[in-house]
Amino acid sequence: MTDRVMFYCQHVLGIGHLVRSAEIVRQLARDSHVLLVTGGEIPDGFRLPENIDTLQLPPLKTSPDFSSLRPCDFSRSLEETRAMRRTLLLQAFNDFNPDVLVTELFPFGRKHFRFELLPLLERARSQQSRRTLVVSSVRDILVARKDQEEYEQRVCSLVNSFYNLVLVHGDEKFLKLDESFSRLSGLRCPVAYTGYVVQQHKTDADKSYGFPTVERRRPAIVVSNGGGQYLTGQMLLESVLRAAHLLQDQIPHEFHFFAGPLMPEEAYNRLQTLAASSDNVSLSRYTPNLAAVLKCAKLSVSMAGYNTVMDILSSGVGALVYPVTSNGDQEQSVRAEKLAKIGVLDLIGPEELAPEKLAQKLGAALRNEPTRLALNRSGAANSALLLRKYLAIHREHISDIPDLWLRSQEESVAEKQASDRRKRNAQQH
Repeated sequence: MTDRVMFYCQHVLGIGHLVRSAEIVRQLARDSHVLLVTGGEIPDGFRLPENIDTLQLPPLKTSPDFSSLRPCDFSRSLEETRAMRRTLLLQAFNDFNPDVLVTELFPFGRKHFRFELLPLLERARSQQSRRTLVVSSVRDILVARKDQEEYEQRVCSLVNSFYNLVLVHGDEKFLKLDESFSRLSGLRCPVAYTGYVVQQHKTDADKSYGFPTVERRRPAIVVSNGGGQYLTGQMLLESVLRAAHLLQDQIPHEFHFFAGPLMPEEAYNRLQTLAASSDNVSLSRYTPNLAAVLKCAKLSVSMAGYNTVMDILSSGVGALVYPVTSNGDQEQSVRAEKLAKIGVLDLIGPEELAPEKLAQKLGAALRNEPTRLALNRSGAANSALLLRKYLAIHREHISDIPDLWLRSQEESVAEKQASDRRKRNAQQH
């Protein structure tokens, strides 16, 4: 009998979480029946795995500072959208009846989505048999919080109440989760490292999939910007465009820019104007095939998000990265600085964004040979293996628990949850 996996992914500003989740789901679908639930905008041209079921909730996004939620469809209010999503999510759980429920990032992040995830987790735990294995899927580094102690206490409480397993998509020999989450020992469920998640399915840089390809007439410098919504990335692309103009008579390379599928139209038009002034530049919105494109490049210039860094490491290309640090987020800086110390890539500092300085930086980077780093990059396949392993353990465990004990435990959990809801309601009023 095929196992059924329900995988929830909510991306809000960029598409990194969606990219990683899609790769994991692609591997899971080889041996399992998968339902992927997405809650953000899906960019045009983004290719989800074909052999899965999908549920697109009415999409929500956050404000640039992550302080509030906004509906992507303004024909409904935020409250109407939230209510519809909650109903659809619970109905999907009931209909799909999963053996495994995976929540990407939650409860380590996505607190704005508690309105739908807490009812989902309560539904999973209300089963008399407690048959569903509940799993949290997180990347290697978590975002630091202003209320870090309170945040970690809240996460531990939720994990210990609802979860059977935490999957960390990183290599513990390079980065351990407790470097960004100090109370890891306070979690009462197993924490398993999968290795880093990278694109493993075969791709061809010459295939356009409806998008512009990288011409190979001249050596290529690839400049990418993830989803395209970060102001940091937009500023980086503008700076590199100006530096490329200065370099057009000095180096034989052609610059290929991928602005990001979610970049606002006004920002993209500004880049088009700058690109038109140089003969060594091509600009397009997006490639679904960045990993393959980088394998044909001499240099990569980008921010330092999880997926882009994995594409850099997989291709072996030299790289300059400009980490995002907005809203106090140090995730990209931590990863990039550690790799820079080893010589895998080099950092662009804020003072080096001036066109003349950046042109010098680009020229020097083309002469450098990056250090190769051996990391576990089988995170997607290992995630599938680990889920099968822990599902078997879970099934063996619940078969040994008397039904009477299970019912009493469920009643105890239900009473605690009802009490917590009453407290929250009282605080709100």
